[in-house]
Amino acid sequence: MENKPMIEHAMTMLKENGFKYTKKREAIITYLVKRNRYLPAKEIHEFMSQEYPGLSYDTIYRNLHDFSEIGILEETELNGEMKFRYNCCAELDDHHHHHFICTVCGKTKELNICPMDFFQQQIPGCTIESHRFEILGRCEDCQ
Repeated sequence: MENKPMIEHAMTMLKENGFKYTKKREAIITYLVKRNRYLPAKEIHEFMSQEYPGLSYDTIYRNLHDFSEIGILEETELNGEMKFRYNCCAELDDHHHHHFICTVCGKTKELNICPMDFFQQQIPGCTIESHRFEILGRCEDCQ
């Protein structure tokens, strides 16, 4: 299973941040790693409910938010709804890139250029401490 190192890394990050290992948390992360796109909490809840009937939406959402806070997941808002994906940079701290995100299916594509050099030139004397850059549109499958 090629995704196993990513899942193991995420579980280690959870432990390092004071979260206990549970099969449910591992299942959420595994699902996100395998899907490899932005997903709404509702879809993750529907998937998890098949294996864990009675698991509340609030529990799923709280875990997704916690995972995002510690850097396991990325989150974005698409069409007025929060969506989550496994952070493709979670194990690669120096791999800086941005994403094209399909507004229909949530599929992402890496953009290996960063526009921040241009913006830094526009604000001399200022220091950019952080940024996030996303291009939104429709992928080739959703045209």
